[in-house]
Amino acid sequence: MTEAPTSTSGSLADITDDEIFNSHINGKLSVSLTAPLETQRDLSIAYTPGVAKVCLAIADNPALAKTHTWTGRLVAVISDGTAVLGLGDIGPAASMPVMEGKAALFKKFAGLDSIPIVLATKDVDEIVNTIKLLRPTFGAVNLEDISAPRCFEIERRVIEELDCPVMHDDQHGTAIVVLAALNGAARVQGRDVAGLKVVISGAGAAGVACANILLAAGITDIVVLDSKGIVSKDRADLNDVKIDLAARTNPRALTGGAGDALTGADVFLGVSAGKIPEEFIASMAPESIVFALSNPNPEIHPDVARKYAAIVATGRSDFPNQINNVLAFPGVFKGALDAGARKITEGMKIAAANAILSVVADELGPEKIVPSPLDPRVGPAVAEAVAAAARAEGVA
Repeated sequence: MTEAPTSTSGSLADITDDEIFNSHINGKLSVSLTAPLETQRDLSIAYTPGVAKVCLAIADNPALAKTHTWTGRLVAVISDGTAVLGLGDIGPAASMPVMEGKAALFKKFAGLDSIPIVLATKDVDEIVNTIKLLRPTFGAVNLEDISAPRCFEIERRVIEELDCPVMHDDQHGTAIVVLAALNGAARVQGRDVAGLKVVISGAGAAGVACANILLAAGITDIVVLDSKGIVSKDRADLNDVKIDLAARTNPRALTGGAGDALTGADVFLGVSAGKIPEEFIASMAPESIVFALSNPNPEIHPDVARKYAAIVATGRSDFPNQINNVLAFPGVFKGALDAGARKITEGMKIAAANAILSVVADELGPEKIVPSPLDPRVGPAVAEAVAAAARAEGVA
């Protein structure tokens, strides 16, 4: 859900393997200069002996590192390669093309420099300590493609250890865009989002974050599914994250599986690789909303879902209503850095969702509930809203 379209249509059907592999030769990133290096004078200013004056000034006043190096606006894109897109645990080396792509999106949609860093460890303590030791190098941390439930502890501890914006995009980027899209769908239908009955398929990183942001937005009837069925208080096989989730969701105390959860539901939100049978979607309430976000294969094909649902969205670029994280994370980090925020709050995330929707407020329809991922209005709108929220909440 974090990949931007790679062609006009966005479909892989008209893209050859040669085109894909050739575009990745030597990676997708490079470093460009902001200071001239054409003369001996240039060299003396940018490097020795002139650079020594800046080094000593920073040693005397560490705050100058933010203004006189790139660290103040540099994002570290960090992964251990354990939950890459829909590919799973493919390891740090194989995850690097995704991390490079993420860094490219930061530059394209927010003008931010970023460095992809992949770590050859799955140990939570090692990951947290490594990020802590690297802190002088960057101004913000984008955690990426780290498997659940480890990702929850890693993000929590990194936030506690560092005094800069930190966000696990698989959780919160997804949740922000989902909230924007659901608000858009509800507005198209003239419905109050708070009154919707929502079923979330997936209790991993994205599912938990989506449940949290939807609860924060005032939706009270949320049912979460994992691979064994409805996450409910009566189950004895839940980890700590799911125990907490069960205590805050499923207000009607439903039990069973996806079929039981979806009967009469208003919204299906798929953020897992699990398939949903057609008859389950058919059992939903009239004018239902289906967000089948698994990539590359949605939980139910959108053409099938449209037989029963009034509004359908996917994570893909070759169908209407693409719910794509690139609508959120570039602007969120830019806004946080613009404001000098020490962290990214729930209020900042909700502000980002509202800003995304505001871009297409006058253009909404059943096949346009969020902007295109390529809409140039989105990044600036999100950044401005996030920065304002950071200042209002006192974290700037």
